[in-house]
Formats: sequence, structure tokens, C-alpha cells
Amino acid sequence: MRISTNTIFEMGSGKIGDMTLAMFKTQQQIATGLRILSPADDPVAAAAALGVDQAISINNQFATNRANAKSALSEEESVLQSVTTLLQSIKTSVVGAGNASMDDSQRQAYVTQLRNNFEELLGLANTRGANGDYLFAGYQVGSKPFTESAGGAVYNGDQGQRMLQVGAARQLSSSDSGSSIFEGGMTGNGRFQTSAGNANTGSGLISTGSVTDVSQLTGAKYDITFSIDAAGATTYLVTQTPPPATPATPQPYVSGQAITFDGMTFDVKGVPANGDTFSIEPSTNQSIFTTITDLLNVLSTSTTGDGGKTRLTNGLNTANNNIDNALANISKVRTTVGTRLQEIENLDNVGSSLTLQYTATLKQLQEIDPVEAYSRFTQQQFALDAAQKTFIKIAGLSLFNMLS
Repeated sequence: MRISTNTIFEMGSGKIGDMTLAMFKTQQQIATGLRILSPADDPVAAAAALGVDQAISINNQFATNRANAKSALSEEESVLQSVTTLLQSIKTSVVGAGNASMDDSQRQAYVTQLRNNFEELLGLANTRGANGDYLFAGYQVGSKPFTESAGGAVYNGDQGQRMLQVGAARQLSSSDSGSSIFEGGMTGNGRFQTSAGNANTGSGLISTGSVTDVSQLTGAKYDITFSIDAAGATTYLVTQTPPPATPATPQPYVSGQAITFDGMTFDVKGVPANGDTFSIEPSTNQSIFTTITDLLNVLSTSTTGDGGKTRLTNGLNTANNNIDNALANISKVRTTVGTRLQEIENLDNVGSSLTLQYTATLKQLQEIDPVEAYSRFTQQQFALDAAQKTFIKIAGLSLFNMLS
């Protein structure tokens, strides 16, 4: 079979071109460290690598979300620590203000101090985060959550908790509403609260009380009225609102003796005056700002006479109990913050492990074997050199060369 010169040139140049292209591709693989330069190189591996790459991107986004959540929760914990310290300082002031040797003018120093404490607490409740958002406003991050009012402070935020996707199947709250923190403390013992009438003139002091049987609680309001008969005997009458089917009858009073009814027990100590009243009603959530405002009112009221001193003591006892409840509520919130921070740490560890796993899988799918690639490149280089030399000799063959 005769092969024309043109065919020889086309076949030779085509083969050399293919070998050059193959060597160039190997060179690119060595330069980039990647085995797959285009999906056509390995469609199955390319598709798998795309999925792994997307998984890495999603995992990185989760890591960013966790970092943001950790920052926000750390800011919240720092503020709550300051709030806790401040409330403990206020408790110290409550104890100091109860010193019986002090007069009304001397207690004004505590009024001034507590007023400053109120302003400081309001500032902490209106703290902005590093990004400029209010920490305790719920979803209303651009609005100041608390504004001062006659009764303490009004909450302007909502109950929202800002959620972040911190894992493939986990959303985590990076905030807590100001209402749940600063208005979440219960009054009384958490089931009912006791209080003395403002017009009392005797020396009766009522305790916080406790629950003896939850199933007997009615949720009603009770008034206890003391009476002294002509013989000097003191009795008390319990009236319920709404009234029960069977009205109560007067009971003899003994200072410090337990008064028990409808699943509740408490005591009154001292000498109540004729007509003095005490009330029992269900516990409610109370703002810590309201507690401090009530405390300021107690300390600003004259303590003249036995009635005045008793009102002061009852008021201080109530304030002290409500501050304890506020501290317990804040401690509960801080516990949840700490739990969330710990969960973020655990998820970070899982995320780091996934990153290593994904990276190893992607490397296996995409990267070349350096030894194999360099060996193949050397082989292709020798083959191309041989092909080029052979082509030159074949292209130079001619009948005239044979005749010369």
C-alpha cells in the first residue's frame, strides 16, 4: 500500500499533537495537584467532589453561625454576671436599711444609693451588643427594650429568641428576651405571696409562708383581719374572694403560731392592732424594676411609731424575698446560657471532625498521586521526544535518497 507524503505528515503531526496535549494535561495536573481538571476527566468523581465541596461550604457556614452565637451568648453572660453582682449589692442595702438604730434621714443615704442602682440596672438591661443591636429586646433589636415608668420600667421588646442554625439538625437560641430575665422573678414563695396592709398600726409581721398541699390551692385572694375584743383577746378572720360556700369563723391568734388553710401555711408574729389586715394572693411574675421602686417607696415612707417600723420591716422582708426570686430566675437563665455555650463547643468539635473527613474525601477524589504523575510525565516526555525524532526521519525518506 502506498502512503502519500501528505498522509505521513497528517498522521505524524496528529499523533505528536495528541502526545503533546496529553503531556500538557499531565503538567497541569502536577502544577495544580488536581487529578480532575474538568468533569470529563472523571464524571463520577467530579459529581462526588461537587457534593463534598458543598458539604464543606455548609459546614463552614455552620461554624460561622456558631461563632456568632458564641459571641452573643458570651456578651449576655457578661451582662448577667454584672446584674447578679448588682442585685447582691442591693440585698446588702436592704439589710443595712433595716437597722433599727437608724432614723428616716439616715435611711435617705440608702434611697440615693438604690436610685443609682436602679439607673445602673436599667443601663445593663438596655445593653447593646458588638453589632449595635440591643441584647434583650427579643426580635426588636433596634428598639431600647426598657424605659423608666412610675411603677419601675416598661418592657418595649417582645418574647422572641433569635435562632441560628448551628448544625445540620440543630437550631440554637443566641439571645433571651429582657422580659424573661428582668420580669421573670416570682413574688412570694412562687405559689402565693403575703403582704401587710398599709394602714396597719400594730407590730404584726407576716412570713413568706409555704405550700403544704398543692392540690388544695384555690388561686383565690384572702384577707386576714385582726380583731381585739373587750377582754383583750385577739382573733383573726379569713375572708376569701370570691367567697367560699362556707364562710370562715374567727380564730384565736397566737404570735408565731402557724396559720394553715387551703394548702397554705404561714405565721404572723408580734401584736397586730385592732383592724390590722394582711392579704394572701397567688404569686405573679414581677419586674425587678418594680421591686426596687417599691423598695424605694418603703424607705421613703416615715417609720414613726410601731406601725411605721412594722411597715418598714414588712416592706424590707418583701423586697428581700423578691430580690432573691429575681436572682434565682437570673441564675436559671445563666444556666441555660452556659448550657448553650457548652453545646456550641461540642458542635465545634464535631464540625472540626467533619471538616477533616470532608477534606480527606475531597483529596482522595480530586488530587493526583505525585509519584504516578511525575512518572507518567517523564514517560510522555520520552515518548514525545522519540516520536518527534522518528517523524523527522520518516519525513526525510525519498526514492532519490536511495539512488544517491
